[in-house]
Amino acid sequence: MKSFLLDTHVWVWSLVEPKRLSPKVRNTLEDEKAELFLSPITLWEAILLGERGKVEMKPDPVQWVRDRLLASPLREAPINCEIAIQSRALNLQLQDPADRFLVATAIVFNLTLITADQTLLKCRTISCLKAT
Repeated sequence: MKSFLLDTHVWVWSLVEPKRLSPKVRNTLEDEKAELFLSPITLWEAILLGERGKVEMKPDPVQWVRDRLLASPLREAPINCEIAIQSRALNLQLQDPADRFLVATAIVFNLTLITADQTLLKCRTISCLKAT
């Protein structure tokens, strides 16, 4: 069974604009055999997108995220001590703390990161699947 970590934009797009995702990624997200994980960092970033008006989230960003979590088969990839340590130990040019936490999460839980972020796609430390 293959296990995947969804980058924030991938999770949001899968809910509001699934056509932005490649057919391969849409199939992966619909595959019952695939294990799909979200980091709490993804939820935090999604709420920020809603608060900043980048994505319409009704009735409000927090409730929107809660409702989507209840309706989806995603598993939580919790932030733990090892992820915190790995996020700082990464020998990468990533300065965005959220990206560092996602990469560290993928390393610690041995997950393939689904992303459209070109910087993350170039990361040789983890396995990535291009989202678009």
